[in-house]
Amino acid sequence: MLFCFMAERGYGMLKGKIDNNRMLQAVSVIAGITVNFIPAYLMHRFSLPLYFDTAGTIFCAALAGSLPGIVTAVATSILCTAFNSYSIYYTLIGILIAIVTAFFMRNKLFEKRKNVLLYLLILAVIGGCIGTVFQWVLFGKPQFSDVENLAERFSDGSGAGFFFFSALINTGLNFLDKSLAAGLAFLVLHFVPPQRRIAIINCSWMQKPLTEQEIAELNRSPKGSGISVKDRLTGLLILASVLMALVMAASGLAFYSMNLKKEYRENAIKATELAKKVINADRIQDYLLSKKTISDYEDPEYRRTYELLCAIRESIIGIEYLYVYQIREDGCHIVFDTDPEIYNIGTHINDIESFDESFLPYLPTLLAGERMEPLENDDRFGYFITNYEPLYDSQGECVAYVGADASLDFMQSYMRDFSFRVLLVFSGFFVLILSSGLWISMRYLVYPIKSLAVMVTGFDPENADQEILDQNTKKIASLDIKTKDEVEQLYHALCRMTEGTAEQMRRVRHYAQISSEMQNGLIITMADMVENRDSDTGAHVQKTSAYVRIILNGLKRKGYYLNKLTPQYMSDVETSAPLHDVGKISIPDAILNKPGKLDDEEFAIMKTHTTEGMRIIDKAIERVRGGEYLKEARNMAAYHHERWDGKGYPEGLAGEVIPLSARVMAVADVFDALASPRVYKPAFPLEKALDIISEGAGTQFDPKCVEVFMDSLDEVKAVLKKYHG
Repeated sequence: MLFCFMAERGYGMLKGKIDNNRMLQAVSVIAGITVNFIPAYLMHRFSLPLYFDTAGTIFCAALAGSLPGIVTAVATSILCTAFNSYSIYYTLIGILIAIVTAFFMRNKLFEKRKNVLLYLLILAVIGGCIGTVFQWVLFGKPQFSDVENLAERFSDGSGAGFFFFSALINTGLNFLDKSLAAGLAFLVLHFVPPQRRIAIINCSWMQKPLTEQEIAELNRSPKGSGISVKDRLTGLLILASVLMALVMAASGLAFYSMNLKKEYRENAIKATELAKKVINADRIQDYLLSKKTISDYEDPEYRRTYELLCAIRESIIGIEYLYVYQIREDGCHIVFDTDPEIYNIGTHINDIESFDESFLPYLPTLLAGERMEPLENDDRFGYFITNYEPLYDSQGECVAYVGADASLDFMQSYMRDFSFRVLLVFSGFFVLILSSGLWISMRYLVYPIKSLAVMVTGFDPENADQEILDQNTKKIASLDIKTKDEVEQLYHALCRMTEGTAEQMRRVRHYAQISSEMQNGLIITMADMVENRDSDTGAHVQKTSAYVRIILNGLKRKGYYLNKLTPQYMSDVETSAPLHDVGKISIPDAILNKPGKLDDEEFAIMKTHTTEGMRIIDKAIERVRGGEYLKEARNMAAYHHERWDGKGYPEGLAGEVIPLSARVMAVADVFDALASPRVYKPAFPLEKALDIISEGAGTQFDPKCVEVFMDSLDEVKAVLKKYHG
């Protein structure tokens, strides 16, 4: 892992570019390992109950982040096995210290003094309590005799009390140990300039470094989203690591068990073959007839044979029992048995041992005096590999069997102990693999892609103005993604796409502006044609357009009709407002410019300007491509004489059934008619005109339109002053 980390740090050098910050990061890891190793060796050499192997880990984690600290901790544990084979089991403790240190540095917790004490207490608990648990798994007691002796003074030397005081003493020693280590680490860190520290931390980014707030925002999954890439990768790494550990542990145990059984099977066969050579088979019957106790039988040949059998049992590894039995239907008749317990209790030759149930399937073979393969038994006597070898006399008769039991009882405890040790080693390397995998995936994949996604989501060429569009284009380019892989290729492709889109939208908006100006010019020209025929409506279209804009903005400020008042809608209404009286082009001049009051017939003709206006604009909409903006011109032309109470014309619409643009124009049109002079009347005073508008709220006019109009009197007066002087 260290070599992988160093290779990553040296990537720039392979490209011919030396990144000083990455080099310093790599050097800090090497220095940290050295600073850990030398004091740890001295502590071990002089048998001191301290470790002092974390100063380098703390320094690297504080300077360069959690991953360099983790790499330092793991490499230290591996190197320390050169003088302490148990150091590899404590890898997880060093890793946790690196993670805690990086967390405190990243969140600037050391700025408060009380957090320094909290930090040291956390390290002491990690080293003391977790370390004590590991020691109990490895040794069944404290690792250091001084700690063991002191804990025994406060307890009975066993049980929960002994464990508690051992953990308490270890925690105290670790508080001293970690305080000294942290003091040394932060003393050295003090001489590193703050800007250099930031540069070393940021050099691991494959894009523009992100702040903690930006990282938190990126990690916040949108509502309704599925499983994130980060979570998928984390789950995959955990699953792969656990499966790998299980497969390796199971394979190791299986190979160990297989080889051990093979060795013990061969040893059992060897023991029985050697035993056959030292036994005089022709004397077996004499021994049985003697019925003496094994310990008291003084026959010289028997005693010599017994001693040789004991020597064979003791000299061959794994042989627990070596014996000679004559197998009969009533049981096993003892001839020799080297078990010390059998010897001491005064067992007699020819005593009968009953058959165990596991023995019964093989009884016919044994009674027949035939050879059989070694057996693997797990019964009330224990877990054994047993070999029975027939013993033939000079006449070729099977007079007994030599049995050798190779005990496998210890294998179960060994496998349990092995599993615990694998778990301890795996825990450290599991965190290393998980941290490395997450670091690589987050820096090379998750953060770059999420950053791109956020930026591209904010890139909305249809709804954003050109300045915002240009700013978003620059933001995407500022990500500066340099992963040297497909993600970087995607980034450059998106940069080209957004730059091209922004430039294209600039041209489209330019042409749209020209088109809009032409449309507005045509609208004003058409309105002027109507106005020039009506000698009584000077600047009417300009003033009503201004009043329409005032009312629309007022409705927007008040929060009325927000679902309708989009920027595009407001622009369309204001732009096409001058066409509200376009239908008057069909009204005869005699009626249009009559100085007196119109009679009923003339008024009926005058009212047709609404339907004529609708007809004219409908034809324009049909013939002009992109004439959607004229839809509101049609509504205003057709319905600006409708009333809120339904008593207007041409269709007698009421309330909000009347299009909003027409309701707005109704207020603007009537107010201008009241406040402006006509051939048949002088201009009303402003107060009188406003009173009439107010009185019409809820009957003739939309009350909300009247409300916002009255709230905007300063703007209304400015329009009057501009056109009336």
